[in-house]
Amino acid sequence: MKTAIAGTSDLLRQWVAQHTTTEGLAWLDNKCKLIADGAEVRVFFTSFSAVPRYVGKEKLSLTMEQLQAAQEVRSHWQPQVWNSDGTARTLLLLALPHNSAEEYLQKLEQLFTTADMGELVALYQALPLLPYPEQYRFRAAEGLRSNMIPVFNAIALYNPYPQDYFDELAWNQMVLKALFVGSPLRLIQGLERRANPTLAQMLTDYANERLAANRTVSPELWQLVEHINSKK
Repeated sequence: MKTAIAGTSDLLRQWVAQHTTTEGLAWLDNKCKLIADGAEVRVFFTSFSAVPRYVGKEKLSLTMEQLQAAQEVRSHWQPQVWNSDGTARTLLLLALPHNSAEEYLQKLEQLFTTADMGELVALYQALPLLPYPEQYRFRAAEGLRSNMIPVFNAIALYNPYPQDYFDELAWNQMVLKALFVGSPLRLIQGLERRANPTLAQMLTDYANERLAANRTVSPELWQLVEHINSKK
């Protein structure tokens, strides 16, 4: 695990270096080292909050080669929608000592319960890269209930975590809510692989309700239902 995390951190640091100042990168490197060396937990929390002031919020501009490198680190990872602050925050999360699963998860849960929208986006985007990924199923499913669309999209779109770890109920609820809030289904990783008959029925019922109310139905809904029915 340490080797994988080190490789992920190296890649993320390269991306941050492309999108921030020398001073911002030096600040981040210093905080990562302090945290990895066991600094007081308040250093981690204050650093996580302060990231945008030092690193900025620039959207990552990644080449095809860099996106391929991301795939080699974590299959189905789509970081082209990440920003520099979320990338830097993920570096801090990876720097946090994780020898004790209980202590690591406790610190993450504290972050989730106090985070603002930008911090939540970073946390949910980072889930598939963190130690103990299977432990975040409940937290990720809870995040789907957020009324903040960027937070929902951080879980549902471009993110390999749901397809790998959600049970069928959480998966189906995510797809249905994506339609409800207008998020494009095509950006959900593993959409066709995780399609199931229960989802087809849920989508059909939802579509019938909208049609009865003289409301439009996304063509993506019918395409997915047709795909599911073709598998029977």
